[in-house]
Amino acid sequence: MLRRHRRAARLTLEQLAEASGVSDRTLSDMERGRSKGPQHRTVVAVADALGLAGADRRQLVELAREGRLRDHWSRPTGLCELPRTVDDFTGRTAELAWIDELVRAGDAFGAAGVGLVTGSAGLGKTTLAIRAAHALRPGFPGGVFFLDLFGMSPQPLPVEEALAALLRALGSTDQQIPGDLAGRASLYRSLLRDRRVLVVLDNAASEEQVRPLLPGGGLGKALVTSRRLLAGLEGVRRLSLGPLPLLEASELLTAILKDRGDCDEGSAVWQLAQLCGGLPLALRIAGNRLVSRPGWNAADLAARLANEERRLDQLSAGDLRIATAFGLSYEQLAAPTRRLFRRLALVPGRGFDAALAAVLDGTSTEGAWDALDELVDLGLLQDATAGRYRFHDLVRLFARDRLKEEESAAGREAITLTMTSWLVRMATLAGRWFEPAHGRPDPCPAGLSTPDEAAHWLRVNVDNWLGALRRLAELGRHTEVLDCAESMNCFSDRWMHAPHWYEVFTLGAGAAAALGDPVRQAAQHNLLAWVHLVPRDDPETALRHTDQAMELAVRGGDTEQIALTQHNAGGALRRLGRLDEAIAAETRAAETFKARGDIDTYCQCLGALGTCLRDAGRHAEALEQYLGLLQLLDDGQSGMTPSATAFIRPIALARVGECLGLLGRRAEAISTLSEAIGLMERAQMPAPQARALETLAASLGDEGRGGESRAAYARAAEVYEAIGDAEASRCCRALADATPDASAPDDAAP
Repeated sequence: MLRRHRRAARLTLEQLAEASGVSDRTLSDMERGRSKGPQHRTVVAVADALGLAGADRRQLVELAREGRLRDHWSRPTGLCELPRTVDDFTGRTAELAWIDELVRAGDAFGAAGVGLVTGSAGLGKTTLAIRAAHALRPGFPGGVFFLDLFGMSPQPLPVEEALAALLRALGSTDQQIPGDLAGRASLYRSLLRDRRVLVVLDNAASEEQVRPLLPGGGLGKALVTSRRLLAGLEGVRRLSLGPLPLLEASELLTAILKDRGDCDEGSAVWQLAQLCGGLPLALRIAGNRLVSRPGWNAADLAARLANEERRLDQLSAGDLRIATAFGLSYEQLAAPTRRLFRRLALVPGRGFDAALAAVLDGTSTEGAWDALDELVDLGLLQDATAGRYRFHDLVRLFARDRLKEEESAAGREAITLTMTSWLVRMATLAGRWFEPAHGRPDPCPAGLSTPDEAAHWLRVNVDNWLGALRRLAELGRHTEVLDCAESMNCFSDRWMHAPHWYEVFTLGAGAAAALGDPVRQAAQHNLLAWVHLVPRDDPETALRHTDQAMELAVRGGDTEQIALTQHNAGGALRRLGRLDEAIAAETRAAETFKARGDIDTYCQCLGALGTCLRDAGRHAEALEQYLGLLQLLDDGQSGMTPSATAFIRPIALARVGECLGLLGRRAEAISTLSEAIGLMERAQMPAPQARALETLAASLGDEGRGGESRAAYARAAEVYEAIGDAEASRCCRALADATPDASAPDDAAP
């Protein structure tokens, strides 16, 4: 290849030597095949001198790399000697124990001890296998052998050649080695059967390549590594390797940098470990760069890696490049799968499913599944529960680079717009399942046929549809943005403490303002007031939004939004202790909604009035208010929608329980609160459930039921933690710890 490119450039060996700085003797050895694995810097210098770019340059560099690998591992004697292990090997304690247990558990004659270690590029599969093999060497007097199968090469090692190399290592002469595959495999198995031998088969390409190389039972053992899952391989135990935990990743970096003294701060090393995503290859490259550049420190390199646009370029040291490792897997893919892999980098969030992949690739969901399975098989994607997939951060950056390199800017923009429009439409249709006025929404393109399916889709895809909503807002697609924000009105009640609602309704308010619609803008400000009342607990800011909503609603002449503003203002005023004003505002709102026939919101106002009375210390009146609300909920002729009834009933029951407790009727309070908590659990209402559990725990404690009280506080702590309220969770855990068991002696109580 070098000779062909030189002649195409019309250069003599001497002229190319002068242009590249590489000696003509070296160039001659390369052209004649005497030097099959020249150094990376040599090949790059020659490629620069020849002006090679694109595929020609990559092919020349890759051929040299393959030659270096073959030179490194080959042994003229055919002994398949185990490579050295690295001194700074860190972590993987559980994985090493797994390998040790695997080979020792197979000590019985006839047991097949074959372990398969799989994982994506850069995870250190080979390093782990070599480390384990060195540790196990004393237990294998027949020998420990290593063979690179070149699974990521365009030309993996043929099985016949692999068997010949292993047979020579086991002592067979060339004359004793059969000429056919079946004969070689049979001789190989017979030699392994009675010998305590460990064979490390590194970088396997396929099941077909590996099967003839495995022992057929007996004393011989094998350890196989592969980027592919090799799902068709039978009779093996599997170990899926993942990234190093952050602590072990930072320990590996520290070990690599140990000879640099104390010039690297621990926080900078920790940040580097995070940016490398726990990939041992990336950590090795980062460490080597620092070791080879004494003038740098970890903070300098961390600052460079912080720029996502440059991170992959910075993760290179000599002929070690993280992008090259990913590229070997990428080149194994079929062209359609490469296209999908690139385009998945456009997904705004961290996870996605086959339906979204199909939209990006313009194919069917079934076709997307096949491509996603291929990506998982090669370790370029990680599959999670419920049919969802995700990138490792560095692989996502590699996919993004491939997208920029291989698809036009106009093409990328068109694909992005298609994806964002689909995501926002999906979110809008899913949100409308919870709007009582709309009834059953239009059919969803991804088949969301029930409210539960719609809620699940909105929750697991929130980063994706919110990112898409953001993008459409930037593009000025105001109608779609506002439609989506409005569709979240009722669903937000069912996911109260999600951190996303402020941005959703802020985008909605901006879209309404751009469209010049004061009534719809007022509705979004009312939703922002709700955000500051419930998830954010900021009544002062909530009042500012109700002021804006009132001005807009009055300007638009919309009595519904005026009443809703009064309802939200009543909640904020109650939180601020301005109870008379709150009662007046809630009363006006309730009257308006009742007159309009909006019984759902009227009932919400009745509940809010009860809460005002409770906070005012008027517990008996509050109880009557809540009991009246429950009667209305039970009235089949009231006009309440089933969804609103299901939402309001458990909250009203919990309030009844609170009032009963405040009135000293603790047994009734405990029964009512328990019923409310059960309904909240089934309706997936974690925020009010946590508060009700806390109230129940206090009532149980007052009744001397310490064990049950402790359990209720502990459960409340779990629910608070799940919704992200760490302070409330800590408080409940402390109360659980401080609550004595009724069976404990009196002096054991704190």
